[in-house]
Amino acid sequence: MSQYNFGLEPLSCHAWNKDQTQIAVSPNNNVAIIYEKKGKEWIKIHELSEHSGRITGIDWAPKSNRIVTCASDRNAYVWTLKDNVWKPTLVLVRINRAATCVKWSPLENKFALGSGARLISVCYFEKENDWWLSKHIKKSVRSTVLSLDWHPNNILLAAGSADLHCRVFSAYIKDIEDKPGPTAWGTKMPFGEVLLEHKECGGWVHDVSFSPNGDQLAWVTHNSSITVADASQGKEVTQLPTDRLPLLSVLYVNPTDIVAAGHDCCPFQFTYKGPGALEFVKKLDIPKKTSKANLSAMQHFRNLDKKATEEEDNELGTLHQNSITQLCIVSGEKARVEKYSSVGLDGTMVIWDFTH
Repeated sequence: MSQYNFGLEPLSCHAWNKDQTQIAVSPNNNVAIIYEKKGKEWIKIHELSEHSGRITGIDWAPKSNRIVTCASDRNAYVWTLKDNVWKPTLVLVRINRAATCVKWSPLENKFALGSGARLISVCYFEKENDWWLSKHIKKSVRSTVLSLDWHPNNILLAAGSADLHCRVFSAYIKDIEDKPGPTAWGTKMPFGEVLLEHKECGGWVHDVSFSPNGDQLAWVTHNSSITVADASQGKEVTQLPTDRLPLLSVLYVNPTDIVAAGHDCCPFQFTYKGPGALEFVKKLDIPKKTSKANLSAMQHFRNLDKKATEEEDNELGTLHQNSITQLCIVSGEKARVEKYSSVGLDGTMVIWDFTH
């Protein structure tokens, strides 16, 4: 595991390039900054500053090397690198509320964008006019879309929203792709078809993640629970309440293991082995070494006198000193993740090794 600090500003979202030599992060404002790894340091090399509102989502397509960003200014841009300059292309997302999250599809021929406009924009490139168009999924969404994840088949899209629902939609666009084959979630897949609608989530659905083969979907909600829906078992839903603070991000790291993190400032590992068998495994943090051991007797009494406490500082015993906002795969496939990263409100990024 390794830890890097990008300043004092909270990091709201981040994304990696294909070979993990560069990272795009947004320090909770209208700019996305690209850093490059030089030795042990991260050096700022580009600044993407087209948005006028706070950036809420970044995703970097590994094969085509395009970056998509979305923001509270109701816009999204697709950035392409030409002559060492990132050029933005405007996307016609057609939303009247802030964009909240954005994700490239596995084949990178389209991306999905969630927003406060109670809809999902599925965007694709139209060559004739040289712009990105969008089709809207509006069906049954009653509130802000907070999280998205693509099924490995490039067609199905999972969405978690603030109306306490988790849904799986078809995002099949017949103009640009072949007719999809049947999946465990369903066989008929016209655009916008709802293949799963789970109502009793118990809180805002902060994040969603498909399993490597796409047959399971995990999500985390504001009521401090983690849930898995299993399409291979008749869409059976297993919910595990935890005694922790709410989790904000969830990630499948192999076919059975899930990593989730949030307001507890450190990642937790869960395992799913079938309906009813969702369990907490362990906390994945490396405790910080405190400087308590070398506190002199004099300092000890000085603290008692000045602060009415023996404690020297108010540092948390975790690497992150504030909530973790997002987890990302760094190396390995979803079926076997070797490293993943976390960014938090403390302006810190940590790269974690996952041991299988």
